[in-house]
Amino acid sequence: MTDKIRIKDVAERAGVSVGTVDRVLHNRPNVSASAREKVEKALKEMNYQPNMYASALAYNRTYTFCLIMPKHASEAYWEEIEEGAEKACEVRRDFHVYIKMIYYKRFHDNTFKKACDECLSQNPDGVIIVPSHLDMTRPFTDKLHELNIPFVMLDSYMPDLKPLSFYGQDSFCSGYFAAKMLMLIASGETEIMVMKQMKDGRVASKQQDNREVGFRHYMHDHFPNVRIEDVNLPLEEEKATYDDILEDYFTHHPNTHHCITFCSKAHILGEFLLRTNRRNIQIMGYDMVKKNANCLREGSISFLIAQHAYMQGYYCVEALFMAIVLKKKVKPVNYMPIEILNKENVDFYQRTMI
Repeated sequence: MTDKIRIKDVAERAGVSVGTVDRVLHNRPNVSASAREKVEKALKEMNYQPNMYASALAYNRTYTFCLIMPKHASEAYWEEIEEGAEKACEVRRDFHVYIKMIYYKRFHDNTFKKACDECLSQNPDGVIIVPSHLDMTRPFTDKLHELNIPFVMLDSYMPDLKPLSFYGQDSFCSGYFAAKMLMLIASGETEIMVMKQMKDGRVASKQQDNREVGFRHYMHDHFPNVRIEDVNLPLEEEKATYDDILEDYFTHHPNTHHCITFCSKAHILGEFLLRTNRRNIQIMGYDMVKKNANCLREGSISFLIAQHAYMQGYYCVEALFMAIVLKKKVKPVNYMPIEILNKENVDFYQRTMI
């Protein structure tokens, strides 16, 4: 019933012109206080619901969103996020929504700042950020707030920065869940290896840190006697360097039969185990990237936790679209499902949920 209410109907009820109703609906000037009051009263009485899609299309303007994310190789977790963001723009192409990708290098603060400066130079309507560490990200988000540019955070949640919305896993719960699943098959073990990729003593994201906290929390509460052995692989090194580190570890730790990593690079360890024919060692990792999936099928990775990277990219663009183009409220915190994949179900995994 309310869909059939026309602006003309509202004007007749309020005793004003159609033009006056239109100006009130779009919050334009040159409307007297009495006329505005009459229109708002009529809108309320008639329960008028404007067609936001039609209104947005009528503006016929272009919307540019920027996605600031780590530079990456092909067939990586981040590539799926890109594809999801681009798909969302394609779905909303009638509204002239476009996405510009801007890249930075993990652990290189100057490249993050440069990416942020490039973003601001584009004068975007909205921004999606895969953040650097908090102190580096805050000056940029403060500037976005100052310019009244909405932004969505992806991958790592930093509530202090007051984003419009966040998409990603609850990383603490994800790490806790990973530990619980791993220990279903490793309850009799005396030690578990944790593989990390690090630079200057840091892992790549707050999300990985929080996953490890959740993991250790579960282990402390339920398996306090199991030793957790860290293996730190330096970021951006050659495969031979990784092989030397891993060979040394397994030579000196013959009782390690289960490993876990909280990044998307479980395949580094998985491929090493396949090359060295260590079939008595199993890995739990993250993200359904191609190399990880291959190791899962070959048996060197026992489980992967998927987090729908493609849909994260899609939903981030959709959140900006809803808030900026359609002027609708969006949910501030959106946790992605924690899904576990193994050899038997990996080929049925659907990266899209739409």
